[in-house]
Formats: sequence, structure tokens, C-alpha cells
Amino acid sequence: MKKNQLILGLGVLAALAALIVWGHDRIHFDFGVFRSQLALANWGRIGIAAGCIYLGYIFRSVRWARLLRHNKQVPLLGLLGTQVIGFTAVALIGRVADLVRPYLVSKKTGLALSSQIAVYIVERLFDAGSMGLIFSCAIVFAPQGALPHPELVKKAGYWFLAATVFGALFLVAIRLAGEAVASFFQAAFGMISKNLGHAAGNKIRTFRTGLDTIRSLSDFAFTSTLSVAMWLLIAAAYLETMRAFTASPQLASMTPAKCMLLLAVSGGASALQLPVLGWFTQIGIVAAAISSFYGVAPEAATACAATLLLVTFLSVVPVGLIWAQFEHVSLRKIAVESEHAGEDLSAAESTGLGG
Repeated sequence: MKKNQLILGLGVLAALAALIVWGHDRIHFDFGVFRSQLALANWGRIGIAAGCIYLGYIFRSVRWARLLRHNKQVPLLGLLGTQVIGFTAVALIGRVADLVRPYLVSKKTGLALSSQIAVYIVERLFDAGSMGLIFSCAIVFAPQGALPHPELVKKAGYWFLAATVFGALFLVAIRLAGEAVASFFQAAFGMISKNLGHAAGNKIRTFRTGLDTIRSLSDFAFTSTLSVAMWLLIAAAYLETMRAFTASPQLASMTPAKCMLLLAVSGGASALQLPVLGWFTQIGIVAAAISSFYGVAPEAATACAATLLLVTFLSVVPVGLIWAQFEHVSLRKIAVESEHAGEDLSAAESTGLGG
């Protein structure tokens, strides 16, 4: 795993270096203007945006506690530390630390790691569905002429909406007939490769285990409402941060529909998060999107992209580091332990299926 990460990191670094060399003589960047954009920003709005992000972590704690309630009762804010420390680990170490949150919840509650990984998968699917629903509605119902490349963007909105509906139907199918769905996909992929079939069936069964946490329509409604509310908070954080750059007319007058387009780009850029280096690649991708979509000057676009990363991704780090000290948690150690535990669990499940 570490070797693959090193190769991937070197590849991204080489691509970033090539991009810098390519743009050196093509893009004029004035660092004085960049600093003035930051100095003239409305930091009150940026503070509100950070508050929205922190409130989102509280929502995450409540959601995870709610998903556990049929197996173990925990206080609604009892898992807040696991969320804050887990996202701090991802911010500093990269996506390899994704399993820190389920690992910490497993240790804190005494529940099996496999069950918490299943909850993590369900949580991520609710995140994807909520973001897709908000993005689709914002794009589809945007006023005429409110978006760049409106025909292409509207089509993307409809596709996102269709994917969200399909995902919801697939979720219902697995919840009602998970074993049958798993067996179908295991047989279908098994015609290509027996191992691939086992892997597909195993993933669906793991997902089915996670869905055992949703046993009624009220469970589904509560989790869905909480997830949508959380992503509305994240969208509000993006919008407030962008509007904070009052020296850039395009950013100061940013609309929710345009903001959601950037949120989708940012979400895609953060999917492959490398330690530290990923911060700069994400800033570069988001800044390029801001500049090309909305005609914002490179200096303002880069200042906005860097602030978005700080507010939505890195603002949790100081609190997470302090919380980890109080909990006597070493981020690097817990990231390695969670990765190894996840690998051991996958190997054990594969062996069991193979037997």
C-alpha cells in the first residue's frame, strides 16, 4: 500500500511540476494582488463558514450514534471526538486514514470493526445521495443564464438526479433482498472471474450489514434529513467563503447554483487526497475551475481556493490535534493500525468466502 502511495505521490508531483513549468510563461500571477485579495476578504463571513463546517461534525456524530442505536445506545455527541480526530487524520495523512473513524468508533463502543466499516459505507452513500440531490436541484432549477455552459451543466444535473434516484432504489433493493442481490452480482461477475464475483458479493453483503442499522421508515427519514441538512451547511460554507472575497465582483455576487457547481468540482478533487501534496493539487484544480467557469482573475481564484481548503478541510486540524492529545491518540499510529485492521478483515472475509 505504501509503495503504491509513493508511486502515486511521485506521479502527482511530476504532473504538478510539469503544469507549473507549462504555465510559467503563459499565466501572469501577481503575488501582491493575491495578498491583497486575502487582506480585503470579509473574515467575518469566513468565520461563519467555519462555524457551518464545525456544526457539520456535530451532525456527523449524531448521525453515526443514531445508526448504532439498534445495536448499542451511545450519547448523540458521544462520537464527536471520533469524527473530529478521524477527519484530522485524513487532512494530515491522506485518504489512507479513511478507516480511522470506524476504527475509533469500534474501539470506543466495543462493537466489531466490520460493523463500523459497514456503517461508514452507509454514511458515505447518504453523503453522496444528499450532495447529488442538492446539486441536481440547484442546477436544474437555476434561472436561465445563471450558469456557465448551461446546456452541459443542466444535463449533468439531470444525470446526477437520475443517479441519486437509482442509488436510492438500489439501496431499497439491498435492504429488502440483500442476499438475493449479492448472489446475483456474485454469479454475474463470477462469469468473468471467480475472485471478482466473490468480491462483489462480499461488498454487497457488507453494505447489507450496514443497512441493518436502518430498520424503519423513520430511521431512513431521520438519517436522510440529517444528511441533507449537513450538506446544506457545507454548501453554505462554500457560498459564504466565496462571497467573502469582496474585491472580486464575480465572487462577491456568487449564486447558490454556481456555488454548487464548484462544490461538485471540489468534491471530485478531494476524492484522491494525498498527504500535504494533495492540498496544493486541490487548490490548483479548484482555482482553475473558479477562473474558467466564472472569469475570475487567477490571483482571486487562487486566494479563494486556498481559503476554501482552509475552511472546509483544514479548519478541523487544530481542534483534532488537541482532542487527540486528550484521548491519548497518535494519529500516525492509529492510521497504520486502522489500515492493517481493514486489510486483515478483508483477507479474513475473502478466505471465508473462498472456503
